Amino acid sequence: MQVDFYHLTAAPLDRVLPAVAEKVLAGGGRLLVVSGDAEQRGALDRVLWLHPAESFLPHAQAGDGDDHAQPVLIAGDVSPANAARHVALADGIWRDEALAFDRVFHFFDEDRIRDARGAWKALAEREGVQRRYWKQNEAGRWEQAA
Repeated sequence: MQVDFYHLTAAPLDRVLPAVAEKVLAGGGRLLVVSGDAEQRGALDRVLWLHPAESFLPHAQAGDGDDHAQPVLIAGDVSPANAARHVALADGIWRDEALAFDRVFHFFDEDRIRDARGAWKALAEREGVQRRYWKQNEAGRWEQAA
């Protein structure tokens, strides 16, 4: 299982998450997007409706319809009602339940860097967990830093 830590410095989550969702779907996967903040879930729902303008990124918020049918499901907890094997922790909070997925995208900004470092260190002791740390360069491109 793989955990990718994404340190948001140059681009905000609302620009990064749609690109990740597109890649997961293009690979035939499903994505669960988790945030404990209802306001953030609503904002992410709107962002996914609007991005990209030339195509459609199918998604819904948990409880708004047939959760199981949604390729991208936005939820308040780590319950893959859509049978996702990829999870995006959008609110910067690490959850050990994410380790049940094949791949975790852990997004965090400067406000959550201390928590992310703690999760990084704790995962070093977990057998079978591959960790990667991504940061944005000055041009806004992602570079693997660890």
